[in-house]
Amino acid sequence: MNAMNPNSSASSSSSTGSAESPFGAAQYDVVVIGGGPAGSTTATLTAKAGLSTLLLERDRFPRFKIGESLMPECWSTLERLGMIDQLKSSRFVEKHSVQFVSSSGKESDPFFFAESDVIDHPQTWQVVREEFDTMLFDNAVAHGAEAHQEVGVREVLFDGDRAVGVKTRSRDGESYEIGARVVVDASGQNALMARRLKLQEDDPKLRNASIFTHFKGGHRDEGLNEGATVVLHTQRGESWFWYIPLPDDVVSVGVVGPLDYLVKGRSGTPQEIFDEEVALCAGIQRRIAGAEQMEPPKVLRDFTYRSRQRAGDGWVLVGDAFGFVDPLYSSGVFLALKSGEMAADAIVDSFEADDLSATRLGAFNGEFLKGMEAVRKLVYAFYDQDFSIARFLKQHPDQRENVVHVLVGNVFRPNLDPLFEPMAAMTHLPEAWVDAS
Repeated sequence: MNAMNPNSSASSSSSTGSAESPFGAAQYDVVVIGGGPAGSTTATLTAKAGLSTLLLERDRFPRFKIGESLMPECWSTLERLGMIDQLKSSRFVEKHSVQFVSSSGKESDPFFFAESDVIDHPQTWQVVREEFDTMLFDNAVAHGAEAHQEVGVREVLFDGDRAVGVKTRSRDGESYEIGARVVVDASGQNALMARRLKLQEDDPKLRNASIFTHFKGGHRDEGLNEGATVVLHTQRGESWFWYIPLPDDVVSVGVVGPLDYLVKGRSGTPQEIFDEEVALCAGIQRRIAGAEQMEPPKVLRDFTYRSRQRAGDGWVLVGDAFGFVDPLYSSGVFLALKSGEMAADAIVDSFEADDLSATRLGAFNGEFLKGMEAVRKLVYAFYDQDFSIARFLKQHPDQRENVVHVLVGNVFRPNLDPLFEPMAAMTHLPEAWVDAS
């Protein structure tokens, strides 16, 4: 087996070290690269369907991740994974609402999910990702997936144009070739296959960065709005803050802005830049007054991107390994869960049809891209300083329900074209990404 070489021939699985293989088999139906939300979801559902599934995670859980807020529409996938009762009994903060704060510090009324008839499950959670991701990974094991931590995938192995396995390397340096009838790349923003096959394309309008940290003792509203995600504009409108309540009186606070403005266009340390942005945001100042910052700020590139191809013969991309949309509406975990679910269904159908072609494995991509596009379009509208959702809805009150669909993640079932046609007359919206699978 050779890596990423469309003209190579496959050889038998082998170890380059002397230790006995830690894997239960030399060949699996499905090998999943990455144990985050997308990979664990795929592995859970393919294992439940009776496919031999190997799940490989290069780190050891628990490991830090940002992105704590779940969209309400995560519920249906989490329910299918059998995790709702576990989440209900967890220490995670319940999220019933979202709230927006203007550049002047004026707070909108909270939007409570229960007030909308279009939301099936009007409550979700603000999660600690270290714990939430561990729960998902353990859930895959509980449903029959063979899972290993601290095992990285160095290469995807090909026989001609078909993926046939992976080459792994453990933390102790041992390397093995493992055969697979389907390889699922859930490697996150490392995007192992999309980068090596040169499939990734960025959205030039959404090249943002974030600087974030956690505070203890930040302000919380009372009642159902206590766990709200709050989006706060800064004075000049060039950046915005997220404010997400977590367990143990902790809040996640991050500022997002164009890379050239927030990082490249500034001198100073991440802490100094973060403090400068706080000084431009009255709403954040009030919320963290007297709170204790728990660690130095971290910097993350938040580029919006996607792969031009979802699947190939014997392989499929899920989660951030396929694409990512700006963190504004907390869509990251939702799109990861949903892509993992859709990919698992496509894989199971492909095995039943004995057809592991790109067409069959990527059959869900058109539907998925349409939903991802809806989120991206609403993000574009938000970043237009001359556009206002409130003003748009005043002119088009019949579109309120469709806006709610996007905000809660209900982007795969309804036809949202009637929302974006009038919106395009008031702001620039992106050209649709083409389904190239």
